[in-house]
Amino acid sequence: MHITRYTDYSLRVLIYLAMPGDQLATIQEIADSYDISKNHLMKVVHQLNKKGYIETVRGKKGGMRLRMAPSDINVGILVRETEQDLSIVECFSSKNTCRITPVCGLKSMFGEALNAFLEALDKYTLADIIQEQHRPQLLRLLQIA
Repeated sequence: MHITRYTDYSLRVLIYLAMPGDQLATIQEIADSYDISKNHLMKVVHQLNKKGYIETVRGKKGGMRLRMAPSDINVGILVRETEQDLSIVECFSSKNTCRITPVCGLKSMFGEALNAFLEALDKYTLADIIQEQHRPQLLRLLQIA
């Protein structure tokens, strides 16, 4: 299973915002911290705001912060909401043209694997990612004051 850069960046934004607590952060700070494109993050942040994960504050001293506690952000749900296509094989798609789909066992096998992948992620929250014992190291690595 492979997640897209969009989902990866969504998780990174949430991790970053969970670190300093209620402190506001900017897209530029997050982009600099991870050494990734600000332009890519702008779209991610817009969608995270739309979906209710973060709140944004406009103005000179503006920025963004989590809208909910890290323990309330489920990783499995986030992956489902940020991945546009979980069709890991063509037969999962509405545009399936594979001739053997009606008699092929791959669809059920991959379906079972996908469900297991998502069920595993459903067990975790953002709080599990930023475990308290790792907070000092994460703050240092992300260069958060």
